[in-house]
Amino acid sequence: MTAAVAETDRSVLDEAWGRIPHTRESQADQGTFTQTRIERVITLIVGPGSLVLGAQAFVAAFGPGDEAAGWHTPLVLAVFIPLVAMIVACSVGRFARLFSGVFAVVFVLALAVWPIATAGGPAPTPTENPWIFYLVNVATVSTIVAFPLPLQIAWTVATPLLFGVVRLLQAGGRPDFVLPVILDVTFALILGSVLLTLGWMYRSIAANVDQARAVAVSSYASAAATAATERERVAVAALMHDSVLGALLAAERASSPRERTLAVSMAREALTRLANAEKDSLEGSDEPVPALRLADDIEVAARELGIDLAVTRSVEEGTPRVPGRVARALVLAAMQAVANAVQHADAQGLTVELTGDSAPGGVAVRVRDTGPGFDVSAIPADRLGIRGSINARLAAVGGRSDIESTSAGTTVTLEWESGDRW
Repeated sequence: MTAAVAETDRSVLDEAWGRIPHTRESQADQGTFTQTRIERVITLIVGPGSLVLGAQAFVAAFGPGDEAAGWHTPLVLAVFIPLVAMIVACSVGRFARLFSGVFAVVFVLALAVWPIATAGGPAPTPTENPWIFYLVNVATVSTIVAFPLPLQIAWTVATPLLFGVVRLLQAGGRPDFVLPVILDVTFALILGSVLLTLGWMYRSIAANVDQARAVAVSSYASAAATAATERERVAVAALMHDSVLGALLAAERASSPRERTLAVSMAREALTRLANAEKDSLEGSDEPVPALRLADDIEVAARELGIDLAVTRSVEEGTPRVPGRVARALVLAAMQAVANAVQHADAQGLTVELTGDSAPGGVAVRVRDTGPGFDVSAIPADRLGIRGSINARLAAVGGRSDIESTSAGTTVTLEWESGDRW
């Protein structure tokens, strides 16, 4: 029975997990869905964004350059080849981190040699920025794809400052360059900080969403495992009481041929159910069955126990079909009520009635006897007949049970409505 319940719960968990959109992550490696997509969005934004600024820098590179003779073409190729590789990699989603890191490093090296490359070149103009300036923030945003957060911060701060230093060195420290350089550096710092903050924020949100999602799935798994354990406990308790304890008590109290016949039938049923414990009645096909099928099953089960019983049927047209699992629970609970009536009331006035209605839609089974009755509230906690085999069994499939007992007799009502969750 444990294997059957565990297999059912695994299928339930697989179905529930499959309803949650995810990538190729498995249940053992949850928590990457949102982060994976955010990373892809970031690379797609960095690629086209870098293309726009790169095109502006490329156009500027065709104009008169600040570099000395022999430096312009090698420097342009050294910077733009990694930039193009980064844009392509970000666009296709392959090797984006590698080529973004290469460009970030190459650009810093290009800035470092800028004073050497421009030595002896044309005199710079304070109001005109060199082509390399337009790529400062491209270098900082590339680190969002390539590097961890500490290096992103370092690049975002250091790259604009390095540009300011090399620009002043190129100008020989001329006073008219100080203010334009400060404005350029400030602009690059602000823009780079905004981009860095946005990347960090979206990644943090994605991580929190994935964490909450993984916790929700784990909680569901824990709840399902708890529910499976409780269902198995109820099933085992009901099996023991219905089959084993019932047969032993019937054999102990048998004093007439009729009672001995009943005890033998109950013992045979107990042996059969114990031999097929892995195929417990709570498992198996859940194909819906007609409501009238319940009456037939109750009559057949009663005959197997040596009880000649005719179920009164009052089922309206349009009564919904009953899921197989619910039907089995109703039949078994009804048979437990019948067995109790036979055992404790000697089957006095024993009747079973099946009713079904189309609105709101459901079925009810009532087992009545005219025996002496009993005090329902005084049932000992260790008695499983009513608690395990009737109440808990119906509750496990979303049904309801009610027991009314007086000195005039006992009525056990078992109900299920099609709108109930089971």
